[in-house]
Amino acid sequence: MKKLLGLLITAFMVVGMMSSSASADVVKGQKYYLKFLKKSCGMTGGDFAKKHTQAEWTAINKDGKLFDEIKTICPNHTKVLKDKYFPHMFDFFHNYASDSGNVPSC
Repeated sequence: MKKLLGLLITAFMVVGMMSSSASADVVKGQKYYLKFLKKSCGMTGGDFAKKHTQAEWTAINKDGKLFDEIKTICPNHTKVLKDKYFPHMFDFFHNYASDSGNVPSC
């Protein structure tokens, strides 16, 4: 019985780790903002994220318009961003939106 219980606990932990690593990451989004957008936008990540509420960021992301919105807020931005950055950047913007109450460190 102990072996079965140990095996089940281990299986749940492995599944839990796998599902969390597949999701987007707020910290990665912050790093991407700092690396690719901060200089061309001329504002902190918190100021950028506060341009919209969480619901607005969700709608923008759902419509696939995140890059268009970045270009609207930062017209001086010229670098091409890879698609793999957007889920993380969306999580960052959503987590620090104007109605979230969170303040990033950048």
